Amino acid sequence: MTDDKTGAAGMTSNRPYLLRAIYDWIGDNGMTPYLLVDAAWPGVLVPPQAAKDGRVVLNIAMRAVVGLDLGKEWVRFNARFGGVSHAVEVPVGAVLAIYAQENGQGMMFPAEGAPPPSPPSPAPTADADAPPKKADTFA
Repeated sequence: MTDDKTGAAGMTSNRPYLLRAIYDWIGDNGMTPYLLVDAAWPGVLVPPQAAKDGRVVLNIAMRAVVGLDLGKEWVRFNARFGGVSHAVEVPVGAVLAIYAQENGQGMMFPAEGAPPPSPPSPAPTADADAPPKKADTFA
């Protein structure tokens, strides 16, 4: 008997679960968890001055944020930017990585919703009208 939900296509994203697990692991090791976020992703709410080159790095340590919620669809919290408190909302799909600030250990995530990588292009073939090449011979 097969269950349609046992295949990868029938399962929910593992990203929010991995985010919470890596967050706990980083904290348990006394380090500072940071998120790398695609600031251009629809629904990302961060102060515009925080983004550089379309990305934003967020310190999500408990001492740096208020009301951290690592939910199934959103990461939400309040944080100070330039001394001013801001609400931050990040769709889980916009999270590119979670890592320890001190040593860079953590996890990067593939772009969500991106098409699978295409297979490598085949080697160029010889033109059908070109004369055949002579084989090299070694004496």
